[in-house]
Amino acid sequence: MIVRNRAVSPASALTVMGEVADVLDHRSTTGRPSVTTAVSDRVALGIADMFRSTTPSGQVLERFARTGTADSAALIEACRVEQGYASAEGHAALYCLIGWVHKQRHRAATTP
Repeated sequence: MIVRNRAVSPASALTVMGEVADVLDHRSTTGRPSVTTAVSDRVALGIADMFRSTTPSGQVLERFARTGTADSAALIEACRVEQGYASAEGHAALYCLIGWVHKQRHRAATTP
């Protein structure tokens, strides 16, 4: 499934880290957090922009950051690969990007 991001530009690194912390805090205080509890479109682009590189997974993130569209399975796989090399904060941000993809899939499945 192709996911599309409606944001025009990515969020700054400071905005990304702040919103990631807020989303993770909210998810941790909720017994069963909703799939819709995810970062905003701008932050999703910002996370992808932070992890773009010349590696195959980094190129998937770069294309998503540049175009706002990606195959959901490829984007999730790229995030999981990058999590293996990321700092704790980077791992958390990529986890939130995966959550954003799940939210987009859920929205597509429930919207007629």
